[in-house]
Parts: sequence; structure tokens; C-alpha cells
Amino acid sequence: MPNLLIELFSEEIPARMQKRAGEDLQKLVTNGLVEAGLTYGSAAVFTTPRRLTLALGDMLAASPRQVEERKGPKADAPEKAIEGFLRGAGLTRDQLEERETPKGKVLFAKIEKPGRPAAEIVAEVLEQTIRNFPWPKSMRWGSGSLKWVRPLHSILCVISDEAGAEVVPLTIDGITAENTTRGHRFLAPDEIEVAGFEDYQDKLSRAFVVLDPAARADTIWHDATNLAFAAGLEVVEDAGLLAEVAGLVEYPVVLMGRIGKDFLGLPPEVLQTSMKEHQKFFSVRNPKSGQIERFVTVANRTTADEGATILAGNEKVLGARLSDAKFFWDNDLRSVTTGAGMETWVKALENVTFHNKLGTQAELIDRMATLSRELAPLVGAEAEEAEKAARVAKADLSSEMVYEFPELQGLMGSYYARKAGMSDAVADAAKDHYAPLGPSDDVPTAPVSIAVALAEKIDKLTGFWAIDEKPTGSKDPFALRRAALGVIRILVENDLHLSLSETLQTHRATIEADAVATVQEDGRVIGTGRAEDIRGEFDLKELAEAGRTRVTIHEWHFNSELQSDLLSFIHDRLKVYLRDQGIRHDVIDACIAMDGSDDLTLLVKRARALSETLKTDDGENLIQGFKRANNILSQAEEADGVEYSFGADPKFAETEAEKDLFAALDKAEAKITPAMAAQDFSTAMAAMAELRGPIDAFFEAVQVNAENPTVRRNRLNLLSRIRTICSAVADLTKLDG
Repeated sequence: MPNLLIELFSEEIPARMQKRAGEDLQKLVTNGLVEAGLTYGSAAVFTTPRRLTLALGDMLAASPRQVEERKGPKADAPEKAIEGFLRGAGLTRDQLEERETPKGKVLFAKIEKPGRPAAEIVAEVLEQTIRNFPWPKSMRWGSGSLKWVRPLHSILCVISDEAGAEVVPLTIDGITAENTTRGHRFLAPDEIEVAGFEDYQDKLSRAFVVLDPAARADTIWHDATNLAFAAGLEVVEDAGLLAEVAGLVEYPVVLMGRIGKDFLGLPPEVLQTSMKEHQKFFSVRNPKSGQIERFVTVANRTTADEGATILAGNEKVLGARLSDAKFFWDNDLRSVTTGAGMETWVKALENVTFHNKLGTQAELIDRMATLSRELAPLVGAEAEEAEKAARVAKADLSSEMVYEFPELQGLMGSYYARKAGMSDAVADAAKDHYAPLGPSDDVPTAPVSIAVALAEKIDKLTGFWAIDEKPTGSKDPFALRRAALGVIRILVENDLHLSLSETLQTHRATIEADAVATVQEDGRVIGTGRAEDIRGEFDLKELAEAGRTRVTIHEWHFNSELQSDLLSFIHDRLKVYLRDQGIRHDVIDACIAMDGSDDLTLLVKRARALSETLKTDDGENLIQGFKRANNILSQAEEADGVEYSFGADPKFAETEAEKDLFAALDKAEAKITPAMAAQDFSTAMAAMAELRGPIDAFFEAVQVNAENPTVRRNRLNLLSRIRTICSAVADLTKLDG
């Protein structure tokens, strides 16, 4: 069966776009071919800076002949209706078939569509793909109308089989498909004629082009780690940088250079960030000291001097970049080690807006400090130290280094705090209070860091809830879902018990006292500050008398309704967090319905224990027994107009099954009550699961609605005991099934 080879050859494609472009090429072409009836056996896509390549194996030589049956009007329908049907089908009256149906004789048409050669279909599909390719950004060049990410130079499109290779006839904006490509821009720039994918790949390899991006990445990492190992060093892993650099070269040549001695004293993260962001260099560190001492760069060619000239140029450019970084570092150190230290930076944040409805960064810090102090004793931190840590945690936002490298905020704060003579706990809190930034990031574990990290996230959530800037659909511009997940993970992974309701209530008082107001005129903010100050400064009545009637004051508050809504939002994020761990949503709902569900750690322990119980036969079957008992009891209470909640007495038991159930309930209650008091959910769930047998036996042997009203009432009260005892563990009515 034929094979198809497509290559779109252009100027350099940005590395960040290559992977998606390869996926889009494969999707658009293969979908188009299949829709046209042209199937294939295998597909592979490859990308380099200058080319997108798609190879399909075992493709049909032509689309199959198709026969479409189309139902028409009745045989005795008006002539105009029949004529319209004939026009649509492209047939004559004698080509139609009459068939008997329940509605009478109906006309049917069989429309035959002959198969089409593969080359014809490929040409149509590829032209549509090229003209409608979904580049994030594209450009026009020359006098043509075609848009591409960079000027498109050539199209290679070949169908090959045992008989030979055929060029697909296709011309787009003056570019005609051929069976030629080119090798490396500098090392093998001449045209190369190919007859199929294997020939193409082999000739490109000899022309200094490594077609597979994964192979280029493997080569880069292998050579880089070998060079570093030979020097007694190690390359700092960075998967993102590796993928990007593999997209910058077609023929990777790895070189290792030196960092000037003047810059070795910079923090490793500064060196690493500067080299990565500006030069796309890998950092090479000394495993003993942790210091970055060298760098690895990847050239796109071999040279006669084995890269010496390239390295010299890179070292010169790097020196200039690191001179800037050293200048920022030295200036920042002078600021924190002289005069008022980091307090000067915090003061400067009074002029930096956090959000136009939530005040300045300095006001945010005040709220964080207050909440950190409140949280400190609950997480094992010292209140004074937690408050101090919160007050300097964001100070580095005023530093020159963070202004240049925003991604280093927090981390640089920890360095500066230590240089200013602050404790390790305070310094670590500056670095850790943003964490976790992602689902795989570590959470803070030190008490002071935990207090400040929780304060930062809780204040963000309450603040944006108060101004009605909640996440909607897929939009979450202020990363509030991430903040909620951060609160969850910090509490759960540190096994901390905290009443979120009480914490939100406490912070609510802080927010109300520190309520921010904005003054707007025609939608333009003309003043912002504490509500009390704003109302003193702007007299709406006076402004109205002056003719400025479109001035309004907007305040924000965090009331009990918003507090409840925020807690529900956090519970929703908890469902996602636990679902990824294999815990069903209905299990979580059954636990959320219980008292104390604002203690997330307690809630998670309960949910995990219930989930494990439901994985056992006893646990799963017990739920069915519980629901049967609950349904019978609920129906009886509704019919009788009374609540059967007490008075079950073993002396009225008439069967052994009843007596056994009384005994089993007493035994279970004796275990469950102290276990729940001790928050030992596993023991409580296990005791509950042991009720499965006695409950099943009861329903098999006993008729609840007995004729004797005393016996019936006793049995209903017995069912009430089942409901009460089981409901002490979780709200089992929330469970599916």
C-alpha cells in the first residue's frame, strides 16, 4: 500500500510553536483524508526549526466507491417535488426505485460515487490545511495572500509504493509541490531529492539534520551531562529548557563554557534564571557546593575550531548580562543592610496597587500580618515571628532584582531577609509563602511559613470574593482556584486541624475594619483608600452640587453569605483534589454534610476512611441495607406523622434476627462513639461495616410493618437506631446507588 510524505519547509519556526504545529498538521491532514474515504495504517509527525514533516504508512491508493441510498417523496407526490428530488440526486426518473412502505409507495435513489485517486484527495486536503493552519501568529510576505508563521519556501509531497514515487500535483501561491528538500542551512544547503520517508530521513541525517525532536533532546542531554561529569560537575535539570533548545537547532552541538569569577558569588537561582531567560543556557553546578560554576550552550553547527569562537562570543554576552544582575544584587544588598533595611521597601509598596478595589500592596501586607498572627498558634508558630515574616514576605517586590526577574520574587526575599539579619524562619517564609504554585509543588512545612502562606491565600480568596471577582467557567485571572487548592494542600499534607469558618470569620472582621473604597467618575478611578478616609475626603452631596453627579463610591465587604459561598468553593476544589486520588464525589458529599466539614484535614480523613470501607463487600452491601432501612423509616414517618427516633426495646423482639440486630447495634455504638470522639474514622467505619450481616439477616427474617402496633413501632425505632448510628459516621443518604 502507498505511503505519503509531506514536508512544509520555511524560515525558522519559534520553538514554542513547533510541538503544537506538528500535532495540528497531523490532525488536519489525517482527519481530512479519512473524511474523504482515504484511510491509513500509521502516522508520524516530526518538527525542526525549519520544517514540519508528516509521514503516513499503508494509505489507500484511492478512496472506495460509495453507494448512498436516499429516500425521496411518495410515488404519487406532485411532479415538482419529484423533480426537486431528482435534481438533488442527479438522477433521472427511470433510475429511481419504488418501494412499498407502511405509508405507501415511496421513491428511493441509489447514488453511486466513484472512488478518487489518493493524489487528488491529498492535494485538496493539504491545500486546505496550509491555507487554514491555526498558527497563534502568522505573517504575509511578498505579494501573495498566503499566511504562515514564517515565509514558506517549499512543499514536499510524495506518494510512494513499490512501483516508485509520485509527486502530488499541488500549487499554492506560486509554491509548487516537489520531491525535494534541503539539508542544514549552513552545513548542507543544497537541494536533496527524495523518494519516500526512509530515503528522506536517511538523506537528511547525512545532511546534518536530526529530524526527530526527541532524538535532538536526547543528544543534547547526553552530551551535556557527559561534559559536566568529566569536569566533576552536574547539569541542572530543566525539561522545559531542554525541549525549547531542541526546537532551536537541527544539528545540536553541545559546548560548555565558564562563568566569570566576578559573578560566582551571585545566588545560584539568579545565575540560572539569567542564563535561561536571556541566553537559553543550561546551568552547570558543583554538586558539593551547590554553586553554579559553568554553563552549557547548544550550537547549531560544527566549526573548525571545535566551537571555541562560539563559546568566546557567548561568554562575552553572558558577562554583560551577569554584570547587570550583579549590579542589581549589590544595590539591593546595600538597601537591606543599611538604614531602615527592608522596611524601606515595604514603605515603597504603599504606592504600588495590589488591585484597584482591594488597595495597595502595603494594605495587603497589613491584612496578611494580622491574619498570620491569628493563625500562628493554630499551626505551631510564634505569633510575633509570624507577623514579622508576613510584613517582609513581599518586600522584595521593591527590589531591583525582582523588577528585572519577577519569577524570583519570594526567593530573593529570603536572601535579603537573611542579609538583613532576620531569622531563618522569617527568611524561609518569604520564599515559601507563594507555595504551592502547582499540583506537584512542595507545600510549606515550617510553622511560620505555613502561617504566612495560609494568610496570603485566605486574604486573596476573601478579598476577591468580597469584590465579586470569582472564577467563572474556565476564566480565573487571579488564580483563585490555585489559592484554594493551596489552602487545602497546606492543611491536609501538614495534618493541621483548622476551622475555616472561624478563620474566615476572624479575617472578616479585619476586612471590615480595613474596608477599601474606590471613588469613580464615569468609570474612571479618581481616589482609593480605606472606606472611612474616602468618605471623609469625598462628599458626594458636595460633588453633586458642583455638578459632578457621576461620581460613585464603591466599598467591599465580606458578609456571612459570601463566607458560606467561599467555603463551598473550597469544598469544590477539595472534590477535585480527592477525585485525583480515586475518591468519589458522592463520598466527599457524604462527609461534607457532617458537622466539622470546615476542618479540611478532618474531612479528608473521614472521606478516605469511608472510601476504603466502600471498597469492601461488607461496606458496599451495608449501604444498601442502610438505605432500605432509611426508606422504610421515612415512609412510615411521613404516613404516620410522627418521628420514630427513640424507644426501641429488645424485650419486644420476636425473632432471633431482631435480637441479634439489637446486640450488634449496641456493640457497634460502643465502638463508633469513642472512635468518632477520637477522630479514628477507620475504626468507626469498620464497626459500621460489621452491621452488614445483622441488618441483612433482619430484613430477610422480619416484616417491619407487623400487625401488632407495638411490635411495628419497636421495629421502626430499631430502624431509627440503624440510621442514627450509621449517620454518626457520614451522611450515607448522599451516596450513589
